[in-house]
Amino acid sequence: MTAKPKPLFLGIDTGGTYTDAVLWSEQGGPKGKVLAKAKALTTRHDLAVGISGAVDAVLGKSATDPAAIKLVSMSTTLATNALVEGQGGRVALIMIGFTGADLARDGLKTALGTDPVVFCPGGHDVHGNAAKLDLSGLEAALPELGASVSGFAVCAYFATRNPAHELAARDLIREKTGLPVTASHELSAKLGGPRRALTTLLNARLISMIDRLVAATEGFLEARNIVAPLMVVRGDGALVSAAFARQRPIETILSGPAASLVGARHMTGLDNAMVSDIGGTTTDVAVLDGGRPRLDPEGATVGGFRTMVEAVAMRTFGLGGDSEVALEDGALNPKILLGPRRLVPLALAGMMHGASVTSELERQLRAPNPGRMDGRFALRTGVPDRLAAGLTAPEAKLYELIGAVPLAIDRLLTSNAQNATLNRLVSRGLVHISGFTPSDAAHVLGKQANWDPLAARLGAELFARKRDGRGQYIAPSPEVISERVLLTLTRWSAEYILETAFAEDGLDGAATVAHALVQRAVDSHPGIARLSVALDRPVIGLGASAPLHYAGLAELVGNECVVPEDTDVANALGAVVGQVRVSAEARVSQPKEGLFRVASGQTVRDFTDEAKAIAAAEADVRAIVAARAKDAGTDNAEIDVSTEFKVSTVEAQRMFIEAHVVAVASGRPRIAV
Repeated sequence: MTAKPKPLFLGIDTGGTYTDAVLWSEQGGPKGKVLAKAKALTTRHDLAVGISGAVDAVLGKSATDPAAIKLVSMSTTLATNALVEGQGGRVALIMIGFTGADLARDGLKTALGTDPVVFCPGGHDVHGNAAKLDLSGLEAALPELGASVSGFAVCAYFATRNPAHELAARDLIREKTGLPVTASHELSAKLGGPRRALTTLLNARLISMIDRLVAATEGFLEARNIVAPLMVVRGDGALVSAAFARQRPIETILSGPAASLVGARHMTGLDNAMVSDIGGTTTDVAVLDGGRPRLDPEGATVGGFRTMVEAVAMRTFGLGGDSEVALEDGALNPKILLGPRRLVPLALAGMMHGASVTSELERQLRAPNPGRMDGRFALRTGVPDRLAAGLTAPEAKLYELIGAVPLAIDRLLTSNAQNATLNRLVSRGLVHISGFTPSDAAHVLGKQANWDPLAARLGAELFARKRDGRGQYIAPSPEVISERVLLTLTRWSAEYILETAFAEDGLDGAATVAHALVQRAVDSHPGIARLSVALDRPVIGLGASAPLHYAGLAELVGNECVVPEDTDVANALGAVVGQVRVSAEARVSQPKEGLFRVASGQTVRDFTDEAKAIAAAEADVRAIVAARAKDAGTDNAEIDVSTEFKVSTVEAQRMFIEAHVVAVASGRPRIAV
């Protein structure tokens, strides 16, 4: 009899620069085994292209039969990027029991922009008692709205205490338009109507976008004969089924960073650590406590909007291997400055375009004096031409001159005004700037060798020719300036990690790190008063460049720095080793003495006995969370139910105010048989 192949697990992460894929097996010790890993450049205009490049590479490296893959899980920055960049579908917001004044709260009006809003009488009070509902205005508006929006967001006053009016509006919209509808009580059980409406609005905008990503991924898997459940990492690090994520895409914001934390714990076994994930564009820093990511108690903030989504308390800094390297203005001994803008490294541009880059760098080096634009190129990002609509005449003229091949900026620009125009094209995502970065410095020093070292060295030579406040070159050689750049990156990484730690301790993180005493402590500055600063836990360094940039980190943060073997694919690994985790809530209130009202799921019931009301609430949430866990992708969930009471004592008598019942279900995702 032929032995049945062992099940394999495929993890995918779509990052800002690269899409990673990892093939993992539970066999091979307590941490399992990474059988193959690969990267492909992320294709922002069509993420499925980058996904196929990375996945095909791991299948090729491992000579794996695709049919042996029994689970696929992905983390994605799609939702996060869309909110940051203000993208998403046009949505109609339906506010029941609210007034126009409520739009001014929690950034709701800003988030709504020019999208339509309809106000309807109705809603409930804190105990779930209903006001009169009137949906006639909504019904009259639906024919026009149904033809002009991609979905609807419905939020009713105190819907978390009684969702009846949201359900009525939802059913009416679905019947009349057939379009997707998000109701606020489905996303959050927290009070705060305008912020719940904001979260619902953003979720409705993202539905079609996540739907396209999931559909493209499922199509790719089907084409490769990979018949397995598809999971998505949520912003709190838990896994949910793709179908679940399609309905609640807002919950996938910060999915990638959350996956990296899950991967960090899996690879190191450390329950308490600072996790610093350095990529090409940013560094993400977060805290592991008791084996789980520390969550933001106020809800995730993305694109300037504070949502009600539970997500990792992640601080993101504009520092990475591809950060722009610049020089402090006007100083006698100018400091090296890094980021926050990402550049295309000269080494990468040189690898992709050869002499078009190196010949221009050599031309600039032959000039007797350094130029302000030396070592800088402009090239199109490759987005569809339709996204260039709406350019001003100067922007369109400059954009026309820029092509897919890097063009030296000293040849492109003829005035200072054009520099501002170029920066606007970069901000629109239409143009990339290529220039000297830490990745180039690593190539110069032989610490990185995946791109073109000649272009990197020429760029370093040009940068070393920049003048300090005395008119002298800032460095005698490309090696010296490259070493300074890498030391600066490590130092800034330490400061950002300490800033996060101070902020988690309730201090102003940035101001505390900038204080002279902390700076002296990090520098181990000699003096009569000896100062030191140290983390209470180790740092886990993640990212392909972590072994290089974090080599000197330990002495700066006062604790060890652990860089796992598969640190370059931590996100993809975290996507596949995580657990499904979902929750459900119920509240028991006392509208009047002797009456106990249970609000759970979509039902509201009254009891005359407190114990029976609590028992009913606990039974409800247990049943709701069991069904939700099944929908989220696990068949073997462990369920934990906890109840928190709010009571007061009046004249030695206990007075019941409210009870909050929470059920949490967790388990490994189901796999294909």
